[in-house]
Amino acid sequence: MILFLNPNSSEHMTDGIVATAREVLPGVRIEGRTNHGAPAAIQGAEDGAAAVPGLLAQVETARDAEVIVIACFDDTGLAEMRARAHCPVIGIGQAAFHAASLLGERFSVLTTLPVSLPVIEGNIQEQGFAQACIEVRPSGIPVLEVEAGGTEVIARLREGIAALTDGGADAVVLGCAGMCIHRDALREGIGAHVVDGVRAAALLADVLRRV
Repeated sequence: MILFLNPNSSEHMTDGIVATAREVLPGVRIEGRTNHGAPAAIQGAEDGAAAVPGLLAQVETARDAEVIVIACFDDTGLAEMRARAHCPVIGIGQAAFHAASLLGERFSVLTTLPVSLPVIEGNIQEQGFAQACIEVRPSGIPVLEVEAGGTEVIARLREGIAALTDGGADAVVLGCAGMCIHRDALREGIGAHVVDGVRAAALLADVLRRV
């Protein structure tokens, strides 16, 4: 079983993440859990820190998981979860960076708010992708508005993706779990790879449970 842990408390986001993962891996048992008591969205280091205790509390009740996926682009609590879990733990940001670096020489990231930049840029540095990453750009749209979508939101995100490809990115990483349900609309007509971390993490998790 692959377990997707949503670090925020928004059940509807968990539902979208799990539906996306099941679409990618039909026939594989995929479950999702929501971190009730955490912020409704993880936007910056303070929200991430508030979410970690609830994530760690899930470890003891996830003994049947073969792989745990942290379903927040900030890879919230990834190191702490890896230290405690009985199985591999990966983050959707981590998975997306690996995929993007394999799809082209250089990649960029389109995320939500500027407050998220230090965490994401720190992860890119720590995970060894600094040389491959051109830019992490905020869209200026909050997480829950990104997830809700709508014509204006999709148009603004597409503009951001197009600008990053014009800036030389071979791949653009969608820097928010809430973007997973809009992946098809966001990549249509884009002249570069558009990488969704939920899909990338699902596929990587399936590999890890088989090796």
